[in-house]
Formats: sequence, structure tokens, C-alpha cells
Amino acid sequence: MSKPLNASEAVLIAPNIYWVGMHLKDDPFQCHSYLIKNGNESVLIDPGSMIEFDETVRKIKSIIDIRSIKYIILHHQDPDLAAAVPEIEKLINRDDLLIVTHSRMSLLIKHYMVTSKYYEIDKQNNQLITSSGLKLDFLTTPYCHSPGAFVSYEPISKVLFSGDIFGGIEESWEFYADESYFMKAKQFHQEYMPSKDIFNYALGKIEKLDINLIAPQHGSVIEKRYIDSLINDMKNLDCGLYIEEKYNRELIDTIEELQKKKKALKERDLLLFEQSKRAEIGEMIGNIAHQWRQPLAIINTSIAILKEKNRANLLSKEEIADKLEKMEKRVIYMSETIEDFMSYYSPDKEKSWFRVCDAIERSLDIVNLQQDYKGTKVNLLLNGEYKIYGLMNEFIQVIVSILSNINDLITIKNLTDTNITITLHKNSDYTTLSIADNCGGIEESNLSKIFDPYFTTKHKSMGTGLGLHIAKMIIEDNMNGFLSAKNIYNAKNEKIGAEFTIKIKNEH
Repeated sequence: MSKPLNASEAVLIAPNIYWVGMHLKDDPFQCHSYLIKNGNESVLIDPGSMIEFDETVRKIKSIIDIRSIKYIILHHQDPDLAAAVPEIEKLINRDDLLIVTHSRMSLLIKHYMVTSKYYEIDKQNNQLITSSGLKLDFLTTPYCHSPGAFVSYEPISKVLFSGDIFGGIEESWEFYADESYFMKAKQFHQEYMPSKDIFNYALGKIEKLDINLIAPQHGSVIEKRYIDSLINDMKNLDCGLYIEEKYNRELIDTIEELQKKKKALKERDLLLFEQSKRAEIGEMIGNIAHQWRQPLAIINTSIAILKEKNRANLLSKEEIADKLEKMEKRVIYMSETIEDFMSYYSPDKEKSWFRVCDAIERSLDIVNLQQDYKGTKVNLLLNGEYKIYGLMNEFIQVIVSILSNINDLITIKNLTDTNITITLHKNSDYTTLSIADNCGGIEESNLSKIFDPYFTTKHKSMGTGLGLHIAKMIIEDNMNGFLSAKNIYNAKNEKIGAEFTIKIKNEH
């Protein structure tokens, strides 16, 4: 049974040794300070934080003159143990006051603005002997729970001041421990001690001592009759890293599940890759079909004309040569289109400087707009010296896509007197090419969609909806430029046509 006592006053726990802590009501995490009365060389152990400051000072003063304290022992550097030291220093007001701790902790304790000198136990043979003969032995207990942690043993009274070791968390605090104390200490040690091996190393040192009483910083004071069994229970305690063994099966199951998911994701990614490759091939074929449609139509028309004139014996050598030359140009363009699309995603495509007017000339030749078809006129406002940097064949595909759409509109709407104006100008930042027509413009509801993939207002026999989409990709992704479209209005605000603008940033 626990001994009745008054925790509002200092409690004598051994000859000349007092508990001078504070009972924090309804707090399972009790923090304890101790005082060794030793004349003008008294020792204060783990004075605590500012929460306990007033109460601890009052209890010390009830026993001794606080200026009699010459040594303050700090078993570790945490604020629940050391934060009140600067204020206590002021009350003690001694030039010879010493902070007794380990050198690995003095480096941290100074950040509380402690002003006294340090008595570093690892540099003093792990002992303190006062002029009156009081002796304290220090046993290092590294990483329990700090790197420089230690415990203090007073061999005359056989009291061990154990710091964090043997501390407990108690919902209903009792000053003295009973036979159930291990269960209260268990949680604290599982959470604060790093591993079973490290903790047992410290316990191995402690169990060699002849101990009558253990005075921990937390929990309850432990009397001799409970010490051996408590140490044995503590030795078998899984704590810190070792507590993870309890979850070992769960972790293995989790890893196996993650591996299964990883395999499923890999299989899914492989399937998506195959699907994307098939889609890429399908899109490439669609793009080629789109680019081939116009030259194939022209070649087919030229062949039909040649056949008809041949039957009527109206063919001349000059006309045959002219038609064959134009068909050959379109076949070459179709061949280059295949090469361009096959290398479209290749990172090592070789770019070069080329004249814009050369690309326009080849594009007009492919689409055949230069002929006076139903009064179609092409107005060229070009500067033959302006060059841009990129892939000429891809740029030609862009212009062909735009001109082919105009050509299709002329055919679909059966337009006459069509004007197409191609203008090229340059400033310090951009080289700009615009292609404008008077074919009636674009529906306002469609203007924001014309560059979307597979969007088309044409019959499927005339378009796939990919031409302008690919054109925008070429200009914006491959040539560091912009491609846009807008409608053109006359003075009466009547929509008369559309204008496509290509802006290529000048390379410096």
C-alpha cells in the first residue's frame, strides 16, 4: 500500500534527501525535482520547468537557504527538466554554482541562457565529491533517452536518481510505486527508449548497484522491494525500434500488397503504352491521309484530263511534260509527308534556316491555288529575304492545311471571285505570316474549336479534323511560335472571311 503523505510540502525520501517537486493535478506526466541537503554544498536534481518553479522554490526554502545550493544536476536537456534553471540561478546567486551534466548536453543546455559554469561528468571520472565528503557516482546511459543521458547514485543512502529511466505515466498518480507500477512505466519506456538493446545496456549497469530507492524524474518513487522485479520486467520490454516487430506481419502484408499493385500498374502501363502506340500509328495514318487528300485529288484530276485529251488526240508533248512535272511534285510532297510524320516525335530532327517565301511557293504549288480557278486570285505581299528557323517541310504542311481548307470552301460553296492574300512582315520579336480570304469566315461558335483534334464541319470524305490541330502543334510545339485565327469584317461590320496568323519568334 502507498504511504500517506502531504505532496504540498517537501517529502523526505531518504536521510537528507527530499522530493521538492509539484503534484500536477489530473496530469499523467508528473515531473519530479529532488534536493540533497549538504550544508553549503547542497545539490538540486532536475529542477524542472517554470510550471513547477514557484512550488519547487517554496519547498527548497522550507528546508535550506536556497543560496546553499552549489550543484544543479541535469540528467538530460529537455525543458521539463531544465527550463527553470536560469531563474533558479538568479535566486542562488553564487559565482561558484556548477551545472552538473554530460558534455554532450552542455552544448544544448546553454541555449536556455544558463550562465553558470559546467561540471561535465565525463571529464570528471563520472564522480562528484564535495568538500564535506558527499559522493555521487554517475553512470552513463546513452540514448536513454538522450545521447548524453546518465543516472546519479548516492552510495550512502543507496538512492538512484534515474532521470527518465523507470519513469511512468499515471492517470491516477501515487507518490510511491506499488506492485502494478510496471504497467504504468511500460508505455513511457516503449515511447521514449530507442530500442531494447540500448535500454538493456543501461539496465545492465543499474542492476549491479545496491539500490534502496529509485527516484525517477517522472512517475512514482520506487522502493527496494519492487526494484528487482521491475528491472527484470523492463529487460523483456519491447520498445522504440523493437516495438515495430508487433507490426511485422502487417508490414509484410502491406509490402506484398504494394508489390501486387506495382505489378498490376506495370501491366496496365504496358497495355496503355501498346494502346497509345496503336493510337499514335492510327493518328499518324490519319494525318498522312489528310495531307495526301489534296495532292491525290489534283493528281487524279490531272490523270483524268490526260486520259480525256489522249482519247481526243488533243495532247501535246508540252502539256504532257507540264502535267507530269506537276504530278511528280505532288508525289514528292506525299513522300516527304510520310517521312515527316514518321520522324515527328524524333528529338534529333535537324532544324535549319529557310526562306518563308520558298515554303509559300511550294505550298501554293501543292494546293494549286496559283491557277485562276473560278476567278480565285492569290495576292502575295512577301519579302523574299525573311527567314525563320525550323523544319521547312513541317512549315509547308501548316500552310498547305490552311490553303487546303480555303480550297475546300471554294469547292463546297462553289465560290467565284475569291481573293486570298498572303502577307509577310517582321519586327524585332516576331516574323509574322498571315493568310486571309473572303470565303465568308468561320462560324463564331466554331472559332474556338477549329484547332481541336477531330473537329471538322466537312463531310468525312473531305476532312478528318486533324489538319489544323497538327498545324498548331507544329507551330507552337516545334517552332516556338503561335497560330491563331479570326474573322474579318468590312466597314458595315459584315463578316467577309477569315484570317490565319502565324507568328514565329525570331532567333537571335
